[in-house]
Amino acid sequence: MSQPALQAEGLTIQYGGVRAVDGVSLALQPGEIRGLIGPNGAGKSTVIDAISGRRRATTGRVTLRGEDVSRLDVVQRRARGLSRSFQRTSIFAGMQVREQVELAAHRSGAADAAADAAEVLDELELAHLGKAVAGDLGYGEQRRLDLALALVGAPAVLLLDEPMAGLSVKESHDLARHLRRLTGKREVSVLLVEHDVDVVFGISHSVTVLELGRVIASGEPAAVRADPRVREAYLGSAA
Repeated sequence: MSQPALQAEGLTIQYGGVRAVDGVSLALQPGEIRGLIGPNGAGKSTVIDAISGRRRATTGRVTLRGEDVSRLDVVQRRARGLSRSFQRTSIFAGMQVREQVELAAHRSGAADAAADAAEVLDELELAHLGKAVAGDLGYGEQRRLDLALALVGAPAVLLLDEPMAGLSVKESHDLARHLRRLTGKREVSVLLVEHDVDVVFGISHSVTVLELGRVIASGEPAAVRADPRVREAYLGSAA
């Protein structure tokens, strides 16, 4: 097996006597989509925060393509190929679509920001909206624009925190289709936090399940979905 694109080992985040994240370990292979699911309050977004550098882990370490980045901040990790999107869109509503994607590409260190932006917009079927003001886009298009901002600069790893939030069923499936295709084409690894379990199990190569800050199951989607602990803790009738 090749060197993991991302590896988190024994991540713990403690607030006083409370462990929000308790010894979480996971790895992403190049081009892999790993779903990260669990009940509300399980610690999913906190794990994403720790991996991205937005929150410093109490213990544990994060390596990116073999380099220990545990002591680096968000900007430094982004420069090394670790990108992240949030539950809420982070677009600039008053800027044109192409303008802000080019700006993001430039800030990410792309050699040719205009070409990188044009390629990503084309891949996400947004090229025809390049001159549109972002605030005038439909919500589904805004979520794809948010993904475009995270993809420029050719990151090795993409952390997605509920990218389908607020989307219709069709928009969710469209975005999922883009994600699955782009991971293969761009060889980007994705850690996906998402409440839509059908989407997660439909596009993920592997799934990790958290409960109360701990990993209770991890592996191929079919095996995880059939795990009695997962069915009891999270999936219930959705399984």
